[in-house]
Amino acid sequence: MKRRHFLQTSGLALGSVLIGKSLFATDSEKSSDILSFPDKVTAWLAGNEVSLLKSGAGKWGAENISVSLVNRKNTIEVLVDAPKTALSQITLVWNTGSKLSSTMLNDHWERTYGDVSWHKPNTTEFFPWYFMEITPKNEINGFGVKTGVNSFCSWQVTENSLSLTLDTRSGGNGVMLGSRTLKAAEIVVYKSDKNSPFAALKEFLKKMCDKPRMPKQPVYGINDWYFSYGNNSEKLIIEHTEMMAPMAEGLKNRPFSVIDAGWFQNPDNSPNDCCFGDNMSTPDSNFGDMEKLAEKIRTIGMRPGIWTRPLCASLKDPANLLLPSIKGRDSSRQPILDPTIPENLERVGNYFRLYNEWSYEMVKVDFTTFDILGKWGFEMIADKRMTEAGWKMNDNSLTNAEIILGLYKTIREAADETYIIGCNTISHLSAGMFELNRIGDDTSGHEWDRTRKMGVNTLAFRSAHQGTFYAADGDCVGLTPKVPWEKNKQWMELVAKSGTPLFISAQPEATGPEQKAFIKECFAMASQELPVGEPLDWMENAFPAKWKLNGKTVTFNWA
Repeated sequence: MKRRHFLQTSGLALGSVLIGKSLFATDSEKSSDILSFPDKVTAWLAGNEVSLLKSGAGKWGAENISVSLVNRKNTIEVLVDAPKTALSQITLVWNTGSKLSSTMLNDHWERTYGDVSWHKPNTTEFFPWYFMEITPKNEINGFGVKTGVNSFCSWQVTENSLSLTLDTRSGGNGVMLGSRTLKAAEIVVYKSDKNSPFAALKEFLKKMCDKPRMPKQPVYGINDWYFSYGNNSEKLIIEHTEMMAPMAEGLKNRPFSVIDAGWFQNPDNSPNDCCFGDNMSTPDSNFGDMEKLAEKIRTIGMRPGIWTRPLCASLKDPANLLLPSIKGRDSSRQPILDPTIPENLERVGNYFRLYNEWSYEMVKVDFTTFDILGKWGFEMIADKRMTEAGWKMNDNSLTNAEIILGLYKTIREAADETYIIGCNTISHLSAGMFELNRIGDDTSGHEWDRTRKMGVNTLAFRSAHQGTFYAADGDCVGLTPKVPWEKNKQWMELVAKSGTPLFISAQPEATGPEQKAFIKECFAMASQELPVGEPLDWMENAFPAKWKLNGKTVTFNWA
């Protein structure tokens, strides 16, 4: 049967482009997990869309650009040359010729925002990095790209096609590659009719990330944010640590006490901004010697951690070191360092070398995506663009993905063996680079509905990232009088038993004998290696109530 007729009549939906006798494979490398050639390749060059013509096996081109697809055994490498023009994106299109009847699982650029689910896609939806498909015949397919990629990659599905767009912009303009060849992406696909959807997702994630960087032991502990919200002090940190340390008594794997935003000196024109500092090395008047504070935390029985926003610039910095003002990043009170300038990267590296000197064992890195691109992840999804158009950084020869990877590499090298937990970091770029990643937007110490939305949904649909990409932090239990204990108790139990990092923000007024006893149980569980928690009703419930946790089925009531 001819391929085109097969696609139109088989009902295999997108899985029909996963063909065994791929034109990319040699006779010794035949695999059902390899994509066929795309039917169409286009590019945006200097603001215009150009259709590329096939010029050979796996090659397409036009006057100012060439695209090559190269078989690398288990991946398809996309190589791009555009020496004389600004390149904004490449799009590969496969014609499926069949009515779409599958169910899809989406992901996100950075954190999720309570908006991940198995669902029927619409024709305007796009899927950052990867997506999973379950066909009417219960076949499971995965489409994605390798982590550490040099472009922002997204997939789109219509009733007649599957497309992959590789966003190669630098700032808000096309990248100027010059004479170099850009390895834009490595495509990875997956096919199974034997695994459960959750097991299939984990297996597919492993194919995308060759070397996840994991902490040596499970990470758990405390964080002051969800009861202090930046109004913290050395006194508060010591009291919080002293209250919580006894609940980990006898555990060889010691918990962390993370000092969140608020410890550093604010700019003169923003004295009450807890999340922006003139620099990330000078403590404010509520804190003293940060090295001595780390030692006090360690003496109490916890491992010290600290929060930072590394791209904060000083109001005294010259304009040529700063990113330009754009919509979303236009506050004169919050200048941002341009991460393509070596002097700025050296400053960022010096922060992490300083935190090492202070003996902090984990650093939480925040705001880097927003500070560079001026958007939160949900805004990127809604606007269908990563950032505003028409602006550039100092070096426009690198793609946004390469620039962000360069920042992450600077942090990684300077941090040495210190654990890094990314927050508002790009998931596919932090995988294999940082030990931990905050996989969802903020939970809450004020509203249970927010914790349910951002916490439960995030953990259900990204817990499979645990151990395959990084240690997947679903965010804190905000233990305060404003959130009902019967709800927070369930959230704490789920995280503690899920095999993912557990952090608790425990306000003293909400932490009585019952809470302390349960926290002790949860700390004991979170300190151990446990199987990754599996949501059992996630196919029909965006906030799964039934979970497989450490071999047992547990049912929660999130309402």
